[in-house]
Amino acid sequence: MFDVAWLLLLLPVAVISGWIAARQDQRSKKRKGTGEIPSDYFKGLNLLLNEQPDKAIEVFIKVLEVDTETVETHLMLGNLFRRRGEIERATRIHQNLIARPKLDCHQRSQALFELAQDYLKAGLLDRAENLLLEYAEIEKDPEPALRQLLYVYQQEKEWDQAIATAKRLARASGESVDEMIAHFLCEQAEDEIGRNNPDQAKTLLKKALSKDPDSVRANILRGQIARDAGDCKKAIRYWKKIENQDRRYLPEVLGQLSECFKETGNQDAWLQLLNKALEKDRAIPVMLKLAEEIEANEGSSAAREFVIEELRLQPSMHGLSRMIHLSAAQADGQSKSDLETLEAIIERVLKSRKNYLCEHCGFRGNAMHWQCPGCKRWNTVKPVWDDGDE
Repeated sequence: MFDVAWLLLLLPVAVISGWIAARQDQRSKKRKGTGEIPSDYFKGLNLLLNEQPDKAIEVFIKVLEVDTETVETHLMLGNLFRRRGEIERATRIHQNLIARPKLDCHQRSQALFELAQDYLKAGLLDRAENLLLEYAEIEKDPEPALRQLLYVYQQEKEWDQAIATAKRLARASGESVDEMIAHFLCEQAEDEIGRNNPDQAKTLLKKALSKDPDSVRANILRGQIARDAGDCKKAIRYWKKIENQDRRYLPEVLGQLSECFKETGNQDAWLQLLNKALEKDRAIPVMLKLAEEIEANEGSSAAREFVIEELRLQPSMHGLSRMIHLSAAQADGQSKSDLETLEAIIERVLKSRKNYLCEHCGFRGNAMHWQCPGCKRWNTVKPVWDDGDE
């Protein structure tokens, strides 16, 4: 059956065909001997419309050998194939363009860039990298290639190359890349931690903070290194910095902070930290952790009263579930059973929720990602616990 969508995609080709025809007509009026558009060109379009793309490609390649005026048309045709997911056909067109000796420098760089896009789409990152590097060297504006190279190096986790490319992109575009580079340095630090090289990791994290003083990730990692070395006081000092950087991330280290404060025997300071954090923005994870501490120190009745008061200030399903749990601890018989059933229902609902949200693309997940799996941006995924954020 005739593919109407394919015809719609070919409309730009038809437009360019008209443009080329107009140019040819203008030149023919100015001087004699100007050749007409090769009949094979229209034959190729006809083959496309009759859904014979492979035969059409053969015809277009033949046309290109004798008429370089159709370069732009070939570029667009290759792009159309790529958008349809027909990567082999797109690649073939762009490869044949590059092989033409009569292309000028700009035409060749355009073909290089489009072939790189074909390889990226096919997952052939090494081939794409080589073409993008060549494009960046010969074009006056290397920014498009540098952005693609940055993507390639991040995918391949080649962080040194990513850092160098980010700096080059900053020079070309004028935009700040310091926050991104800080994440690249944190990635390297995590690799060193995995290799049991804490000193190298600490050096990298220091560099990360010099690039981005608000790097929560760097201080989380510094705290982990100190904790692994048995230095809880230093770990606490690093993790407490998060509150001033971006306190939305404080819940990411609450469990580790609790353990460190217990090991140092400074329970009062721990409770003071929780109360201070709760006063600032009534974060649900902080409230739940404080309720846990109150229950352990003062009993379920005091914890229940605390949660009820917090629910008045900041209604939430998490708080409601904890209140029901604490109420069930004080109940018996059928009331206890009913409360436990209600708690189980609410917990099932809460488990289906995703507590991390990308502020750029809206991606939601159940785990923290420093680079959004959706839009690939750094530092855009944030913890969200309030019901109003759902």
